[in-house]
Amino acid sequence: MILEMTRPVQGGLRQERKLEAVSNNLANADTTGFKKDTISFDAKFKAQINKDFSQGAIQTTGNPLDVALSGEGFFKIETQEGIRYTRNGNFTRDMNSLLVDQNGNPVMGQGGAIVIDDDDIEEGLSINQSGEIILSGEIVGTLDIVTFKELNKLERDGNNLLSYKGNTTDEIQVELPIVQHRSIEKSNIKVVDEMVRMIDYHRMFETFTKSMMTFDEIDGKAINDVGKLR
Repeated sequence: MILEMTRPVQGGLRQERKLEAVSNNLANADTTGFKKDTISFDAKFKAQINKDFSQGAIQTTGNPLDVALSGEGFFKIETQEGIRYTRNGNFTRDMNSLLVDQNGNPVMGQGGAIVIDDDDIEEGLSINQSGEIILSGEIVGTLDIVTFKELNKLERDGNNLLSYKGNTTDEIQVELPIVQHRSIEKSNIKVVDEMVRMIDYHRMFETFTKSMMTFDEIDGKAINDVGKLR
């Protein structure tokens, strides 16, 4: 009976991992630039997290420091733990006039951190499709937009940032980025689809749970009946 119990236990654990991924997707449905996760299993039933880097919808915000990427690429962010990557272009300025993300981490330009030392950003600042930041007619920096051949080496690192688990020399400069100014990229989560998956995974989890209960009851009866034999 041990083998019969093992199968629904493994099945239940797999459904549990899928439910965790779907729940996280739904929790981040409104997170700017968020990319959804899916779960697959190898021949040994080891869970593998796969990221879907498909394009999210572009939403116009009108904010002068908001930018969205249409197509491939990631913004580079400098953190205390090293360089991180994101599709979240909801930027602002800190007290030193550095362009930063919402956590205060500097946004990297092709020449380093970007300084926007002018208060007239509402009318005097523009960012073109190539990522050049133009202030009062002068280019003050160019967003450093990169990608990788092996996107599966990008892992979540908190605060909507990604860390690359390969060599940093694997960075590939996006030659023709498509940057949309005064816009952000929404998550690529389709709430209805994720809800359907959640219901399906939950039903399968309940099926495996009932199977385990049934096998447990059979084991209990067998033990009791054997104990009564004389």
